[in-house]
Amino acid sequence: MAPPPRKFQTLSESSGIGSRPLSRRALLGGVAGLGILGAAGCSRMPPPGEVEGGNLLERLRDRGTARVGIASEPPFGYINSEGEAAGEAPAIARVIFERLGVPNIEPVPTEFSALIPGLQAQQFDIVSAGMYINPTRCEQVLFADPDYLMLDAFIVPAGNPAGVTDYQSIKDKGLELASGEAYAQVAYAEAHGIDVLVLPDQVAGLDAVSQGRVDAFVGTNITVRRAVEGQSQVETTEPFQPVVDGEPAYGAGGFAFRLSEKNLRDAFNEEIRKLKANGYEELLEIVRPYGFTIEEMTDLTAEELCS
Repeated sequence: MAPPPRKFQTLSESSGIGSRPLSRRALLGGVAGLGILGAAGCSRMPPPGEVEGGNLLERLRDRGTARVGIASEPPFGYINSEGEAAGEAPAIARVIFERLGVPNIEPVPTEFSALIPGLQAQQFDIVSAGMYINPTRCEQVLFADPDYLMLDAFIVPAGNPAGVTDYQSIKDKGLELASGEAYAQVAYAEAHGIDVLVLPDQVAGLDAVSQGRVDAFVGTNITVRRAVEGQSQVETTEPFQPVVDGEPAYGAGGFAFRLSEKNLRDAFNEEIRKLKANGYEELLEIVRPYGFTIEEMTDLTAEELCS
């Protein structure tokens, strides 16, 4: 069982923006597993749970390119029609790496569930996929401070005939629910005693709802909202704050680094904090094209979410 959540400042209390309370709520259990070491870069990894400084930033400056692991989940991270890394997280990574003296990023697409093992196996240099930060994952990787805080929502048939509003409504009505592979929402639903059909992504979820194979598909509000754009057979519900064990479960995502590369994480984190200065103005300029607004901004830290 997760430790009791601890409350701390809201955005309105700390910056005059927004109104959502923030919490150290434990989120989805992370993906376990260690991949074999890749040939590129340093082959030595620290003992499990041990953090080291590392010199990856210097090597990336020499190379001129950082490899970023992404999963196909618009708008967080994906490959666009030109074969380039696109989405909220790659857009932030591109700006920060350039400021750190690394002019290029190279996308390495993989399944979401393979992101942490791939990072540990040195298949790429960072995870740039909007990954939720939680204590289990913090045992496996280092996180920069989160760059967003997200509510959940459902894809449902047009008109929402079953009246889906939140996880409890799914449970009470005995509805069939689907979610994406390694999505935090799977754990949220299971905490309510709901069996979840796990699908590859939100596109598969949209198809499942359209075909009547499930009553709803759950994901982050921004993910499902973009998935249903231009669709007539389905719609999204109003976004809602998930609750687990009677407490709000806050989904805040950020960049992940190997435990052996604290120096790179710290340098990256310093740039994240600069982007958040002055009312998140610069960060919003980067992520607004992907549907992010001031409502998704947060002053949470990785340290708070990992506790």
